Parts: sequence; C-alpha cells; structure tokens
Amino acid sequence: LEMVGLNKEHANRFIHEFSGGQRQRIGIARALAVEPKFIMCDEPISALDVSIQAQVANMLIKFQQEMKLTYLFVAHDLAMVKHISDRVAVMYLGAIVELAESEELYSHPLHPYTEALMSAIPIADPKVEDTRERIMLEGDVPSPINTPPGCKFQGRCPKATDKCRCEAPALREVRKGHFVACHLISQ
Repeated sequence: LEMVGLNKEHANRFIHEFSGGQRQRIGIARALAVEPKFIMCDEPISALDVSIQAQVANMLIKFQQEMKLTYLFVAHDLAMVKHISDRVAVMYLGAIVELAESEELYSHPLHPYTEALMSAIPIADPKVEDTRERIMLEGDVPSPINTPPGCKFQGRCPKATDKCRCEAPALREVRKGHFVACHLISQ
C-alpha cells in the first residue's frame, strides 16, 4: 500500500470509502503483490481526472523502471500512450494496423487510420492547433462480428482501392522495426 501512496490504515477500509484514484492505486498494489514481470493495464487511467492520471502514469513508469516490469498498456488517450509506451500498436476492429517504436510512430504514422488518430491529438499551442489539418473519417465503423472482406478499414479509408476491398493486407515491416498492414504503403 505504501508503494502506491496509500497508508497502512487503508487496509481496514471498505471499498466505498476510497476515491477513484485510491481504488486505482489499490488495483496496482494488488497486481504488484505477486511480483509479476508482465502486467496488462486495460484503460488504467480513463476514469480518473487529469491530475490523478498523471500521478498514476508516473507511478507506473517508476515501477516499470525499478521492478523491470513490462506493461501491455491499452488506452484511447494517445498522448498518455506516447508518454508511457516504448512501442505502440494501433488497432482497428481488433487487428493491428501499425506497430513501431513510440517516437517513430508518432513522428511518421504510415497507416491512414493512424494518420487520422494522430491528427486528432490536441496541440497545446493555439496558433498551431487552429491551423493544422485534421483528418475526418467518414462512414460508419462496421460490426466487429461481421467485418467486410479485405482490409477492415477500407470502408472508411479515403485512399482505399479495389485491392483493399478484396484482399486483407498482411502486417509487414516497411522500415526497420516499423510494421504496417496497408497495401498502399511501400517499403
């Protein structure tokens, strides 16, 4: 409990007596108690306010370094993913469409879906934020149970070709350590 910023006395409290941030810390403490090498963090900060998100993220990074932990960090907050991750996999309808080192992916997104996601990340500079181009995807996300043939993203992709509609692209390395599943990206 002390490792995650709680007091020993907290062990005697009921769960309803804790805040959301404290509950998240309890979950982390429970995971660490078994001395794992790998922890899956599924949206670990999504329900927390921004200041608590930063505290929890920094705590996870500290534990990662001190305890040599590996995380699978699942999140929709792309700024936080960049902050905490060494490698990032972008998924669309359950399939990895792009995988690279964090800096590489955020500097050089290749897949049209990744490009659209990156264009949606807010930028703190109002002059840049007001003038930058955002990629607005059209169409509806298909049912994950009944995905279309070919590329899963083809119905929303502004660059889709006939090949995209018929043949699912394989995830392949197009730069050293940078993988993408798109027929339109060449090496």
